Amino acid sequence: MNLVAQIKNATADALKTVFPELGPVEAQTVTVNETKPEFEGDYTVVLFPYVKTLRQKPDALGAQLGDWLLQNTNLFSGFKIVGGFLNLSVRDAYWEAFLLNHFNNSLWGQKPKTAYRAMVEYSSPNTNKPLHFGHLRNIFLGFAVSEILKADGKQVIKANLINDRGIHICKSMIAWKRYANGATPEDSGIKGDHLVGDSYVKYNDIYKAEVADLVAGGMDAKKAEAEAPIFKEAQDMLRGWEAGDPEIYSLWETMNSWVYKGFEVTYKQLGVDFDKYYYESDTYLLGKQLVEEGLQKGVLFRKDDGSVWIDLTNEGLDQKLLLRGDGTSVYMTQDLGTARLKYDDYKLDESIYVIADEQNYHMEVLKRILKRLNEPCANGIYHLSYGMVELPSGKMKSREGTVVDADDMLHEMIGLAKVQTEAAGKTEGFSGSELEALYKMIGTGALKFYLLRVEPKKKMIFNPAESIDLHGYTATFVQYAHARIHSILRKSGVSVFVDRTHFQAFDLTEPVLPLEKELVLQLEQYPDTISAAAAEYNPSLICQYAFALAQKFNSFYAQHSVAEAETPEKRDLRLMLCIMTATVIKHAMNLLGIQVPEKM
Repeated sequence: MNLVAQIKNATADALKTVFPELGPVEAQTVTVNETKPEFEGDYTVVLFPYVKTLRQKPDALGAQLGDWLLQNTNLFSGFKIVGGFLNLSVRDAYWEAFLLNHFNNSLWGQKPKTAYRAMVEYSSPNTNKPLHFGHLRNIFLGFAVSEILKADGKQVIKANLINDRGIHICKSMIAWKRYANGATPEDSGIKGDHLVGDSYVKYNDIYKAEVADLVAGGMDAKKAEAEAPIFKEAQDMLRGWEAGDPEIYSLWETMNSWVYKGFEVTYKQLGVDFDKYYYESDTYLLGKQLVEEGLQKGVLFRKDDGSVWIDLTNEGLDQKLLLRGDGTSVYMTQDLGTARLKYDDYKLDESIYVIADEQNYHMEVLKRILKRLNEPCANGIYHLSYGMVELPSGKMKSREGTVVDADDMLHEMIGLAKVQTEAAGKTEGFSGSELEALYKMIGTGALKFYLLRVEPKKKMIFNPAESIDLHGYTATFVQYAHARIHSILRKSGVSVFVDRTHFQAFDLTEPVLPLEKELVLQLEQYPDTISAAAAEYNPSLICQYAFALAQKFNSFYAQHSVAEAETPEKRDLRLMLCIMTATVIKHAMNLLGIQVPEKM
């Protein structure tokens, strides 16, 4: 039980004992905050909820509670009353015992595994183009939320739904057939996902030109968009694919295989992984089956053109197309099938979809349809909606070829890390291979941290130079603090893996100083931070915590020497502080998918 919970329990006991007229007092109703820096104390109990009921002045109420807590617990060394607040000072013995018990706990903050099963679906790329910069916030959010939920005791399945069929795939296939002259990744030297993406851009160039020609010939613009020859050819190809045309299917398999190999390289470079892959080419058939079941139940209806719809107007939404008149599927069709398949595979308590806020309406409709169909997966669906990321130059559009590829962005970040590290003169003592590993660690970490440090729902602009600032709110700042601690430990002849027997004679007789206490206090709060981040699906809370912990350590170390501590006991206390701070920083950053160096 953490200290805040202990204080809440003790205060509830005090209230029930000293003021029985209050009746039962639940510990969770007691408000406990960290004491503001300008006041003496460590934690503050808010008295206002009890003042009116008991008809007592805050000072009198606080004095009685403070006296009881001092006499009946072993937690506090004193208290002060400021207005309606009881500021409690925690005994040094608590902080000392905490450090001795946890300083070398590499899993501090993690909860025991429970039976709760959650799937986090993220990345979910289309196979008509490479992963681009816009995908990165999705990928990093999905990975980090998965790791945070694991640390919170959940069983987590990381899933990736590959959107490998549909009109957009056929557009790339048509353009490749027409204009690529049989090019392959092997003979062109172009990464497979990039080669297919080039065809997608080519398709849109031709399509726009054909639409313009039709409009110039007098056709209405909207009709021209539907009548453009290359678009009609793509539609024919989609119908042929769904009918199982061998030639179309073979080309589809070949081009998708190129893309999968390209994705695999990118995922490895990004340091992310998946436990389960789903493919739209499989799940859309299950979706069609669900649509047929919905028709039989009378939940769905068919229009005169043969298309199938659901009417959600009585729920404040609209009518939603689920199957086109020609029998081909729409996105919602496969999403219905995927939702059922995921639940059947894992009997999930929760299915988390990491999808941009542009799809808020789509996800709301998906949940409503599944509820109408009485699917057991409906209640467990959670949409982790996030704001889009832009570059200083503005929005990116893959069909116009204006996106920044994920591979290129990662390469740029690693190059920027190299330039800044060399400019700072911090390459001495590293071998060539160590420097390459360090540049990758810094560059990749900077990219991830910057995209995760903002609350998911907020839109953001990514600034590469700002993301790697050694003195800013960055991964680089946190990584440097971690490396600095390891340098201190190396000079002291101690490693983070030392066990508590090294400090078995530890018996501090001097007071724990304010900056020492602040650092222990920050470490003690790490489990609560993980719980809050898990409850909110919000990795930015871990970013904030890791950065604040690094700041606290820097402030502590600027004032207090480890190697030249006032006494051997103080040296041991500070070494334990160093070890636990490094361990918690590493754990927190790993939850974000970020590595931390021991030398920098």
